[in-house]
Amino acid sequence: MTDHGQRPRRRGQGELESLVLSALRDADGPATAGRVQERLGGDLAYTTVITILTRLLAKGAVTRDRAGRSFVWTPVSDHAGLAARRMRKLLDGESDREAVLASFVTSLEPDDERLVRELLGQPGPERAD
Repeated sequence: MTDHGQRPRRRGQGELESLVLSALRDADGPATAGRVQERLGGDLAYTTVITILTRLLAKGAVTRDRAGRSFVWTPVSDHAGLAARRMRKLLDGESDREAVLASFVTSLEPDDERLVRELLGQPGPERAD
């Protein structure tokens, strides 16, 4: 409880995931859950940090490797990469991809639409299909 008898604001899952990912990215290499908890100032319980890291692992946002009796965790990509993964997952769930993409592009602000068109004009990465 706070000073005025109110409960502290409850953070959403996405906000907690962002906090944990930021702590991982700010670490000098792979980090244990305990180290992540320390970097967050001890605001989250250790079990909460483990739960969030496990969810991020299931989403492909982090990797983990055994280090002795525990694990060390590493982020797979930065904020932009994670946002792109979420966008791709949403797109993959739609049956009319062309309509979704067309609607997305036409709903962009002019500067963002210009940027997308510029990016599409650049040669893409080689893909092994």
